[in-house]
Amino acid sequence: MDLKLFLQAGRIEAGCDEAGRGPLVGPVTAAAVILPDDFHNEIINDSKQLSERKRNMLRPIIEQQARAWAVAHVWPEEIDRINILNASILAMHRALEQLKEQPEFILVDGNRFKPYRDIPYRTIVKGDATMMSIAAASILAKTHRDEYMRTIAEEFPQYGWEHNMGYPTKAHYAAIEKYGITPYHRKSFNLEHKQLSLFEE
Repeated sequence: MDLKLFLQAGRIEAGCDEAGRGPLVGPVTAAAVILPDDFHNEIINDSKQLSERKRNMLRPIIEQQARAWAVAHVWPEEIDRINILNASILAMHRALEQLKEQPEFILVDGNRFKPYRDIPYRTIVKGDATMMSIAAASILAKTHRDEYMRTIAEEFPQYGWEHNMGYPTKAHYAAIEKYGITPYHRKSFNLEHKQLSLFEE
């Protein structure tokens, strides 16, 4: 399916998407991307539909060719305090705030958002599979978050975060049961059925 470049031609539109709502560990990461009028790429799609190799190949293309782009994180302690939905929206707001160019309109993947400044917006369910700017944002959010997860995996190699990216796999739960939780875990998430002690270094 061909992705649409703009919802309305001639308008400066920023696409927003996030990665990392489901993991037990690490930040939720969002990206905002403004694409140029003549942007064209036949491979870009929703990041979940692409292989890791293709996502990593597309990331520098998007970063070099976008009119503006930004990536922002909301950290586990913030997620625990305000909940994952609010944290996802906050991450998108932070990404929008960092753009070097102010958009005239915001396109958001999904169906939940809160107004950002006074800029009009539209939420689009499966927007990452219909709008090019949202798909580009999904690729940046996913690749930047994965990169961060590989970094912290070196600190706590027992949990396999370089493979599971913090998502709740059987091996991840088994590691939590054996070693406890780390400062990177989201304590408001269901990390196990019984109370777990904080990871002792």
